[in-house]
Amino acid sequence: MLKATKMGSAIALALAVSGAPAQAQAPLKATVIHWWTSGGESAAVKQFAEAYNKAGGQWVDQAVAGADQSRATTINRIVGGNAPTAAQFNTSKQFRDFVEQGLLNNVDDVAIAGKWDQIMPPSILQAIKINGHFYAAPVDIHMPAWFFYSKAAYKKAGITNEPQTWEEFLAQLGKLKAAGVVPLAFGGQVWQEKITFDAIFAMVGGSDLYLKVYRDRDQKAVMSPAFKQVLIEFKKLKGFVDAGSPGRNWNDATAMVVQGKAGVQIMGDWAKGEFAAAKQVAGKDFGCYPGFGPKSPYIVAGDAFVFPKTNDANAVKAQKLLANVVTSPAAQVAFAARKGAIPIRGDVDESQLDICARQGLAIMKDKSRQLPNTEMLASPDTTGALQDVLTSYWNKNQSPEDAQKAFARALKGE
Repeated sequence: MLKATKMGSAIALALAVSGAPAQAQAPLKATVIHWWTSGGESAAVKQFAEAYNKAGGQWVDQAVAGADQSRATTINRIVGGNAPTAAQFNTSKQFRDFVEQGLLNNVDDVAIAGKWDQIMPPSILQAIKINGHFYAAPVDIHMPAWFFYSKAAYKKAGITNEPQTWEEFLAQLGKLKAAGVVPLAFGGQVWQEKITFDAIFAMVGGSDLYLKVYRDRDQKAVMSPAFKQVLIEFKKLKGFVDAGSPGRNWNDATAMVVQGKAGVQIMGDWAKGEFAAAKQVAGKDFGCYPGFGPKSPYIVAGDAFVFPKTNDANAVKAQKLLANVVTSPAAQVAFAARKGAIPIRGDVDESQLDICARQGLAIMKDKSRQLPNTEMLASPDTTGALQDVLTSYWNKNQSPEDAQKAFARALKGE
């Protein structure tokens, strides 16, 4: 495997792409809107800021707590004529409307120089390359269905192994409950309910059913006994969460595992940033596994920066410099190591990454295990409608049959 290139070569490439002479360029100011505000996230985005500043830029940080609020801020600023240089979106269909309305600059020359077509996974490319143009710079790959567990809590419950099946996982939750530990650290927010459901769907229902439902909108698949069983299994988790779960933030749920108050959390690998911020070490203080067994599906998600339309020459240079810096090997490793993600490229020095990230990089080499996350397959409106269906099912005394019907209607846009 290739080792990470030195930052100096990344800077040289960035300056060459932006057309700026290395000695004469004034700092290129870049106002960046993002929602990375937790402890681990803040430590991670600082790596991008420092790398950008060293490359001849001036990072102007504008963090907005909450993904929905951050995206709304970006939209309002674009509409109001005060667009940022770059803004965070998920690697998904969230920014398709911007592209179709001509509101984004592409970074084609950066992508071509960086050989993005060769170094990035197909699912990521499909999200950022639209009508032959690159409209976003992906900054990480997240897998939203990791299982993180407290070594101390597992020891207290007498659990000595990671589960290889869904049934074994449920049995372990039962042991944690019997030991007086909150079995499942859970945040009762609609997006957390949705990613937990999708994790169970992929692991229990399998990739074929997952794709028939989310990609193909197959109504027969939604109304099948197999999908009904997925709903039933998902609802079983309700018996393993604590009374304080409704409305809880994801990082507060992670803190329960960090402190040993809860046994396990189903969450994206960004949760590792919270363990790192608490000085906990993967494999020693906490464990992680991406599913049950060696061939479990690996859901691919992530974050990206988009670049609002501008004709200002310096702003365009700043966008290109930023796109190059955040995708460079050194910055990718530094960010991923603190964020809990894995890099968007495989030609990096893995020595700075923990055992969970190295496991993720190894899995990404097996394309048969890669499964696009649902936001890559469905529009934001459809995703929102499905979230409403699942939160209703989770929080109310609703039958799985009624949830199936509601799910089918949401997929059809009714």
